[in-house]
Amino acid sequence: MCRVSHILKELGHNLYRNPATALGSLMSLTLLFLLFDLFWVAAGTSERFYTRLLADMQMEVFVAEETPESSLDALNRSLEAIEGVRAVAFISREMARERLTSMLGADLLVGYDTANPLPSSYVLSFDPGYLNCADMTRVENEMAYIAGVDQVYYSKRWLAKAEQTRTIILNVGMALGVLILLTALTSSANNIRLMIQTRAVGLRRMRILGAGRLFLATPFLLEGLLVGGLSAGIGWAVIFYARQEVTFTQFELVAPSLQEVGIFCAATALLGLTSGYLGIRKMLR
Repeated sequence: MCRVSHILKELGHNLYRNPATALGSLMSLTLLFLLFDLFWVAAGTSERFYTRLLADMQMEVFVAEETPESSLDALNRSLEAIEGVRAVAFISREMARERLTSMLGADLLVGYDTANPLPSSYVLSFDPGYLNCADMTRVENEMAYIAGVDQVYYSKRWLAKAEQTRTIILNVGMALGVLILLTALTSSANNIRLMIQTRAVGLRRMRILGAGRLFLATPFLLEGLLVGGLSAGIGWAVIFYARQEVTFTQFELVAPSLQEVGIFCAATALLGLTSGYLGIRKMLR
């Protein structure tokens, strides 16, 4: 019990005797983690926006002009049998004309009542897991072997750019996470090392008197643990407060769940614990 009391007392002395260093460490880590939190929220928001856009993506398959109506049922079954296809909707020539008129606000096919030049088509909807360049290209290639298919259209360029942007966001997030990890680890370790320098004489005397390494290191380890976890918690408190105060009409900010936030704070606390060890390990040799 005396050892625990001494460790907590030393922890309080470390923070009380060096308030500027402790506060500077807390503020710098809070800003670093807040930057990562903002990117995390931005990545989650863009991911949901991306998913919603993909949900509306469809592929239109135009029927060849010479295809007889008796073959349309077989063509419909062939399209439904393709892996990933969720629904198939038939668009007749008349329906295509109505859609064109609705889009343009005027019927441009007046005089073509007996010979509608618009082709029949099928509109294919896909399961969300298949809305990617690889699977859509595979489906497009399969269409070449289906009798009655003339042309296939979908937003190929947009999908490729969307996937490219998604990959860039992921890579930037990983690089940012590693950079913040190293910066936070170095900054916290240096701050703890500065505190140790002010008490170097006292620590050496305690070592001479027989104090163990773990006993001497524990206050600094706890300090790193406390500062790391607290700075992450403050950062998320700012994020959740801003989320309640600021609203957007075009999209909704997507924040991680409380469980994910808790895991993140625990990870940053362990990071602080590691920085405490790095800060004092030279003194304990």
